[in-house]
Amino acid sequence: MTWFPRIERARGGRSLLAALLLALTAAVAAAQTVQQPARQPPTAPLPAEPPSSSVSRPGVPATAAIIADPMAVPGFWDPRRRPERPDLSRIAIIRFLTETDYPPFNYTGPDGAPAGFNVDLARLICEEIKVACTVQMRRFDTLIDALNKNEGDAVIASMAETADMRLRVDFSDPYYRTPARFVSRKDAAFDEVRPELLEGKKIAVVQGTAHEVFLKALFTEAAVQLYPNAELARAALKKGEVDLLFGDGIALAFWLNGTDSGNCCVFRGGPYLESRFFGEGVGIAVRRNNDLMRQAFNWALFRLWEKGRFTDLWLRYFPISPF
Repeated sequence: MTWFPRIERARGGRSLLAALLLALTAAVAAAQTVQQPARQPPTAPLPAEPPSSSVSRPGVPATAAIIADPMAVPGFWDPRRRPERPDLSRIAIIRFLTETDYPPFNYTGPDGAPAGFNVDLARLICEEIKVACTVQMRRFDTLIDALNKNEGDAVIASMAETADMRLRVDFSDPYYRTPARFVSRKDAAFDEVRPELLEGKKIAVVQGTAHEVFLKALFTEAAVQLYPNAELARAALKKGEVDLLFGDGIALAFWLNGTDSGNCCVFRGGPYLESRFFGEGVGIAVRRNNDLMRQAFNWALFRLWEKGRFTDLWLRYFPISPF
């Protein structure tokens, strides 16, 4: 698939996702504020760094203003730190690599072409840089090797920036992060979600995840209920077998807005963004020391945010904000 600079609306999803994506599109509204979850290598390390400075203290939501606005799109760019425009004339084409099956971020559209949030973002970047681009879909576990073999120039596939990954590739500035969120049934009475208020409450969480580690470290008086996968944890919440569900905010936002949830549940508290548990964000991967490409992405991402185009794209896919 080859793109040339042009203004074009987002491509629709495959038939399995058609009803959900149509619902997402219909719910879009304008927003004035500026991470399925961030993909990591198969053996991601356990948390080992202090909490992010963006969070006031462990177990406390990062930004009250975000919580108050369900349509908020958190900003990962500082308007006071505008990236310098690199010499874009040195870039003749950008060959993007992405994943084959990770909706709503990357998937095969009904015409067989790549589609999804990351694919549409790549298109916007190409338009901003005014350069022709191609996109090729591969299995997630082959993307970094393909990049480092010069089979592509950049990987845009919801790849989390971790210490291990930084030894293999460089990353652009993050364009989203994966917050953790609590979800409860709509008929549950939760005015606030704080560790001292959840004593004895049953909280569903997927076993072996950073979300389990976070709960056991900070919500020590809660009754943590472990489940082998997200589907079973969500089913337990819908049935009222647990009081709360704790997990990836983006995956939960997608579930809440879809038909599978049956309109049963809502976000409570959060978001929780402690980087030692939930990562440093998702960026575009480039080969080590490819500073020109990395700087071009930083400049283009900032410009898309500044113009409101990133916000428009985000809200097309996530009308219920994971933040």
